[in-house]
Amino acid sequence: MNPSTLLGMFSGLAIVVAAIGLSAEDPANFLNLPGLLLVVGGTMAATLVSYPLHEVLRVFRVFGIVLKNERLYAERDINELVEVSKLKFQGQISRADEKLNRIKNPFLRSGMQMVLDGASSEDLITLMQWRISRMRARERAEAQIFRTMATFAPAFGMLGTLLGLINMLSAMDADQFGAIGTNMALALITTLYGILLSNMLFKPIALKLERRTEQRVMLMNMMVEGVLLMQEDRSPAFIRETLGSFLAQSEDELRDGDRQRSRAKDRSNGRNESPRRRPRQASE
Repeated sequence: MNPSTLLGMFSGLAIVVAAIGLSAEDPANFLNLPGLLLVVGGTMAATLVSYPLHEVLRVFRVFGIVLKNERLYAERDINELVEVSKLKFQGQISRADEKLNRIKNPFLRSGMQMVLDGASSEDLITLMQWRISRMRARERAEAQIFRTMATFAPAFGMLGTLLGLINMLSAMDADQFGAIGTNMALALITTLYGILLSNMLFKPIALKLERRTEQRVMLMNMMVEGVLLMQEDRSPAFIRETLGSFLAQSEDELRDGDRQRSRAKDRSNGRNESPRRRPRQASE
């Protein structure tokens, strides 16, 4: 499991519960099932209207990914690439093919297979960059669903507030003063639920998914560079040192990009930082 995700969720929930327990005479007043049903159900209904069913169902799978401590296996990929490139460098193409079948990363395996099959650099770059673009678009769409839900949740909280106020005013006209407190609680608690779900669940998950996508794109660009070096028959030692430097530099710039986006969030809104040494692009 991902310790930072679980720690953030449980600590945020604990802070809210502690604040309620220290400030409220009866903490049970903050549990309102009709209000929670309105916010959660309304958010899911609006999301289903906005996106196809199969994309919304992927939300549950993506949520499981966020909870897992997913490893990207950069060192393993570098080692496997260097081992195959060494066999190719030594002219042992048949052994390189056998080693290729045991590589676990399908993106890296397909790129090196094209090299062993004699594909051109332009074809390599075109195909691998297309796969990177498709992966980025798919995962950004998944993160966007959570951003959309973060927008809908406070809106349905306000809808619950309006319903509670309407019911409260109707009770006052009918001299049903006992229902005023219940309706007023619904009016306020739904806004609380909407804000909590938006800022403690949906937005953090969207940010985590976007960060994961940036890391995966960085590693895939590194693999593209390594495959191109392998095609050029560069020495395995040179490939290992180049990819190690590429990885360290990209991670530094990824952290710098996070700090810059946090300082200029409203202006940049998700702008990606690029490594100084970019993989060679296919000609347009």
